[in-house]
Amino acid sequence: MFGQYFYNESLRKTIIAFGSLFNDIVITRRDSTGKEIQSMKVPLAYGPKQKFMVRLDQDPSATQKIAMTLPRIGFEIQSFDYDPVRKLNRIIKQKKVSGTADKKLKQMSTQYTPVPYNMNFELFVMTKNSDDGIQIVEQILPYFQPDYTLTVNDMADMGIKRDVPIVMSGVSYEDNYEGDFAERRAIIYTMAFTAKCYLYGP
Repeated sequence: MFGQYFYNESLRKTIIAFGSLFNDIVITRRDSTGKEIQSMKVPLAYGPKQKFMVRLDQDPSATQKIAMTLPRIGFEIQSFDYDPVRKLNRIIKQKKVSGTADKKLKQMSTQYTPVPYNMNFELFVMTKNSDDGIQIVEQILPYFQPDYTLTVNDMADMGIKRDVPIVMSGVSYEDNYEGDFAERRAIIYTMAFTAKCYLYGP
């Protein structure tokens, strides 16, 4: 049974859909009179928080002339969990008929019931001042009560589109401003999310 090649891109599509939620966040900076002096789109990247922390603290190659810019948003997958609560009968088939009007030339594709999995993500917001971080967090939190639903084109070949709830499970805060005045400050908000997706067999 194992060894039959198939790749439905279900995980890839869920990761892209999750990241696309946060790729248009903008912050503004104002002077003491309230006049806007700068507006910028916050860059988004996939990768672990530790990678960005190391790059912020040091330059291993000693060749970079410009330090990593803040603010920045990053995310990564933490784990996968089977979700028995959403399990359906495994022998149910979904069918799709394709071909011409001639019944003899029509082809039928079938797909068994998908397997429910939870993808756990961690999203972090890294800034060097408090106001930037608060602006970004306030543009995210109101949408999750505690979930936000995306429609993902799960299997284009079968014409299957599925709503995927993204559930926020917590927010944490840290300020690693330690050491002397030469040290760079990094305020980090970390948010935990769970995407309730499905995986399809061949």
